Amino acid sequence: MLAPTASNSARSGLRWLLAAACLLLISGCYYTQALRGQLEVMGKREPIDQILADPETPEALSRRLELVADARAFSVAELGLPDNGSYTTYADLERDFVVWNVFATPEFSLRPRQWCYPIVGCVAYRGYFRAAAAESTAERLVEAGYDVHLGGVSAYSTLGRFEDPVLNTMMRWDDVQLVSVLFHELAHQVLYIKGDTAFNESFATAVEEIGVERYLSHRGMEDAFDGYEERKALRRRLMALVDAARGDLETYYRETIDDDEKRLLKEHRLEILTAELRAELERSGRDADGFLARPFNNARIVSFALYEGRLPEFRRLLDNCGGDLGCFYDEATRISELEPAARNALLDAL
Repeated sequence: MLAPTASNSARSGLRWLLAAACLLLISGCYYTQALRGQLEVMGKREPIDQILADPETPEALSRRLELVADARAFSVAELGLPDNGSYTTYADLERDFVVWNVFATPEFSLRPRQWCYPIVGCVAYRGYFRAAAAESTAERLVEAGYDVHLGGVSAYSTLGRFEDPVLNTMMRWDDVQLVSVLFHELAHQVLYIKGDTAFNESFATAVEEIGVERYLSHRGMEDAFDGYEERKALRRRLMALVDAARGDLETYYRETIDDDEKRLLKEHRLEILTAELRAELERSGRDADGFLARPFNNARIVSFALYEGRLPEFRRLLDNCGGDLGCFYDEATRISELEPAARNALLDAL
């Protein structure tokens, strides 16, 4: 096994691991699996430049890793993203997803259950490195009366505390998706605030969008950008349908009617949403059955909204900066330092 070169980021990650190990004494099984999972990811890293230099590396893998290296260099030079060891290594985990996230909401609420952690603060999901553990937690939450959504995740960020590798779970994406997720995850290292998942994910998505546009233009790949834009436009249309359903459901849940009536209204609105999503996906030539394989409920609506719930506001903020990313990062950081109520009010005003 080839070992990545030591760096400040790696030493910082080691210190974090030692602190995490101490937490195991008081936190039990969840942190145990998290620590073991992160150690597995770190232990399987191999430097990309050495993989590319190996004549036995499959041509398909070499091509994808060359793309990663090129996009990584662009992200530093042109997007102001961190110049560290992240995504300079590759790890084959020999499975389809790196983690599985569990989202949960009460039956008549769209406020997600929060889980709080020592490093990242409170987030609206619980992540597991093994599908069976995530499924077990999901089952317990369902039995407790929650709406639950469980989904596999192909990439995640440790916010620069470790030198995150490119994963085999990311290799099934096309080139544009691969580059976009690279920019998205690196953006989390620029700005991340505890306890506001929607802010963090929407900020990173805004950086991803402008990064992909500039990267593909720089490389003369405008045709590929058209496909990316089509996917983003489809997602915005789907998001509009989900937002409309969310608004209706919030109205139902506030009404002074009995639970059985609320339950019927909820079931009917979710049926309408599912039909609307299917129709939109089929018009766009997408796989509706795959997208709708997991039913929509409160928890899935929450998971869907977290990644783009504040995206329009961040797009406006970037426009206000004239597309200058330095200005955008500074303004987003200034907003992030406000108290939550003030932060939300300022974003609403955008």
